[in-house]
Amino acid sequence: MLTLHAAPVVRVTPGAAAPLHDAAVAVDGDRIAAIGPLAELRETYPRARVREWPGELGPALVHEGPVPDAPSPRERIHALLRRGATAVLAHHLGDAELRAAAHRGGIAVLDRPRPPALAPAGRADLAVFDADGACLATVVAGRLVHRRR
Repeated sequence: MLTLHAAPVVRVTPGAAAPLHDAAVAVDGDRIAAIGPLAELRETYPRARVREWPGELGPALVHEGPVPDAPSPRERIHALLRRGATAVLAHHLGDAELRAAAHRGGIAVLDRPRPPALAPAGRADLAVFDADGACLATVVAGRLVHRRR
């Protein structure tokens, strides 16, 4: 099912000069189908489910530091998702259990950092942040995996 993730502002890339207001990201399965004005995407995808977010929607983060401590590998990976990260550097996944938890959680494992970005046909890794920078929601490969209530 196609979903439109809509927010007042969409950051397409971290240094984007002009954010898109009243915008959305159309997600089809695990891929981004389109990025643009919400009204246009509603017309293009009239049967899409619409999730309206109260914060700034943009690319999910790449976590470049050590994975946070927690009682289990699954909880350590979930701590990344709560921060809006959907990718981690390989050298921070030291043991097999942590690597397995990252794989099960859909976390992308990278050899080196890359700037987060949203692009049509790219993997649908999104995050929503409030005005204070707290993560409100994280989407990994099209799946909503964290939502702050």
